Amino acid sequence: MSDTEAAAPKKKGKMKTILVGVVGVVVLLGGGVGAGLYAANSGLVGGGGAHPALKEDPNKPHLVPKSEQKRAGEGGEGGEGGHGGGESAEGGEAKSEDHGAPTPEGAGGEPYASNYYAMDKEFTSNLQDSVHFVQVGIAVSTPYDDKVVNNLKTNDIAIRSAILMTLGDTTEDQVFTSAGKQQLQKRLVASINQTLREKEGFGGISNVYFTNFVVQ
Repeated sequence: MSDTEAAAPKKKGKMKTILVGVVGVVVLLGGGVGAGLYAANSGLVGGGGAHPALKEDPNKPHLVPKSEQKRAGEGGEGGEGGHGGGESAEGGEAKSEDHGAPTPEGAGGEPYASNYYAMDKEFTSNLQDSVHFVQVGIAVSTPYDDKVVNNLKTNDIAIRSAILMTLGDTTEDQVFTSAGKQQLQKRLVASINQTLREKEGFGGISNVYFTNFVVQ
């Protein structure tokens, strides 16, 4: 065998090694580019942070921490500071509950302020399958800012209709016991929130309170 023939397999072996190395580099570069594009699109690097679709909607109500809650007696007209505290709950105005100092995390209590709104007129409705009727005064609370209260005022007629329908579906057993009244409160919360979601796309009511409750 000649020297030329013996050298040929060695050259072919070196060429295979070079090709394998080039392919590996291309694969690594492709993977690096793909990872970079994924990171950029996901907001992990560059692009100003989070994806635009995840930005908070400024038009929706916002939770009000107790630390930002306006206290009774603080200067200015009611509604300054983004939370309508200091106004009387009478006559359908919003009122913020004064809890004192913010509750430390893990020490119990709610982390957000309670914004109260008393509805103007009492509600009177017959009870389901009964000769009795119920007359109640209703106030609601929300941990959100005054946008929820404004939504209640804007949709007052629809809200009142939903409340009357809920009262009309109430039985005697529910109005003569504390447990039944608590269940009625939950049903009223669900009914009001459903109406607000249909009209405004957002509920926000956390509790319903009875300011007056008479069964005749």
